[in-house]
Amino acid sequence: MNYRYYIADVFTDRVFNGAQIAVLPRADGLNAENMAMIAKELNLSETVFLFPKGGSAMEWRMRIFSPLGEINFAGHPIIAAAYILAIAGDVSLSEPLTKLTFEQNIGLIEVNLSSRDGRPGLVQFSRSVDSIVDRFAPSDDEICSFLGLQTSELDHKKYSPRLVSCGFPYLVVPVWNYDSVRKARFNYAAWAQSTAPQTAAQEILLFCPKSSGPEADFNARLLGPNIGIHTDPPVGSAMPAFCCYLCSFEHTQKGTHTFAVERGDQSSRRSLIHLEMDNKGLENLTIRVGGQAVLFAEGNLTLPD
Repeated sequence: MNYRYYIADVFTDRVFNGAQIAVLPRADGLNAENMAMIAKELNLSETVFLFPKGGSAMEWRMRIFSPLGEINFAGHPIIAAAYILAIAGDVSLSEPLTKLTFEQNIGLIEVNLSSRDGRPGLVQFSRSVDSIVDRFAPSDDEICSFLGLQTSELDHKKYSPRLVSCGFPYLVVPVWNYDSVRKARFNYAAWAQSTAPQTAAQEILLFCPKSSGPEADFNARLLGPNIGIHTDPPVGSAMPAFCCYLCSFEHTQKGTHTFAVERGDQSSRRSLIHLEMDNKGLENLTIRVGGQAVLFAEGNLTLPD
């Protein structure tokens, strides 16, 4: 059995940046075991398998696998899948805006794919999330000990550390400067001796209101006991929690907010995530996540019959 596959760099408009996602736009005939083995062999953060639904080019079943197993929801694959379907000719770009529906394990995701001169552009999808925000957080001294920072680098004027969960808990930590985000190094021994493990949060979202370029409003980075000390993983999965975090502060005005979050820098696979959130002061928050993608590679997979 032969299958065409594509690799896209996601949340970027240039190769060698963003996150690498593999997409198989016509995965009919593959079972869960096949998909898991392919994802493990490709060894990218996520591999996407697409199956057309009901004979419509606008509705697709999507299954996502990491090298460790199946994932019920992920945002990067949505951007990659919409882009690749257009590049591969499975979706026609006859209008400036094309509406797609992807069915992930968590349910249906509505997607808007913009285009210009027949070329795919920004891909945007929306999510409605419920959050739990806890103002209890480890002390400043503890936070700085397991991030390798000084307490003076933490922002307590506009923001403060808080625990936020939209199904997966994060410890969100604000700092003043871009350099603080980039130089932070996770210290497992200090983490283990702090109160942080008692919070259930296993990942820290460190951010600042600065970026390496004018396109972004924030720079963000994930650290934690299960993340390599020099690793700078994609932050897309943490963006719902980040939006809920911003809305938990009284100075965040009601209404729709549009902003961009940068991950990494010019030398470390920089990503740019476009976000919109409708702050109504409620626990339920509607967010729209947008980004671009670029084709990096394509090829054929050959599986034994």
